[in-house]
Amino acid sequence: MAWATAVLHPERLRKLAILNVPHPEVFLRTVSRNPRQMLRSWYVAFFQLPALPEWRFSRNNFRDGVRALLGSSQQGTFTAEDLDRYREAWSHPGTVTAMINWYRAFYLHRPAVRDLQVHVPVYILWGKRDKFLLPEMAEASVRYCDSAELTYFPEASHWLQHEEPEAVNRALIEWFGK
Repeated sequence: MAWATAVLHPERLRKLAILNVPHPEVFLRTVSRNPRQMLRSWYVAFFQLPALPEWRFSRNNFRDGVRALLGSSQQGTFTAEDLDRYREAWSHPGTVTAMINWYRAFYLHRPAVRDLQVHVPVYILWGKRDKFLLPEMAEASVRYCDSAELTYFPEASHWLQHEEPEAVNRALIEWFGK
């Protein structure tokens, strides 16, 4: 949503910070051409099915959701209390469908836009150990920005804001303060 806002409504932003999400065009190009990214994004195809992804994600007290968090992050990133909070949030009616619908809509409802360039300053923070997204997509995303900075976190995963909160907060405060 942040990338889309920057492309479609740049007047609403002064700056944009992105954590481990490539520019949409970069993702689509990479997932369609790079077998490594195709394998990492298998779940996006699964999410296109009706009802089954919601059932699978929700069964056994959100076991698959918890496994996804634990299996894609550094050991110790998510405490038992964190996981209980996720389960509680996921348990609200419609929440799991809303989460999955983002992936469904990404392919089905792409606005026709001629200019995919982002004209506001962008700061991309990226965990290099992301199991879902290839790190080279961060650099490719920079090319879609008039002005961009990129900081890699070599030991962080997709969940870098959980794994390195102090460093991420410090970087964001400094960047937004410029």
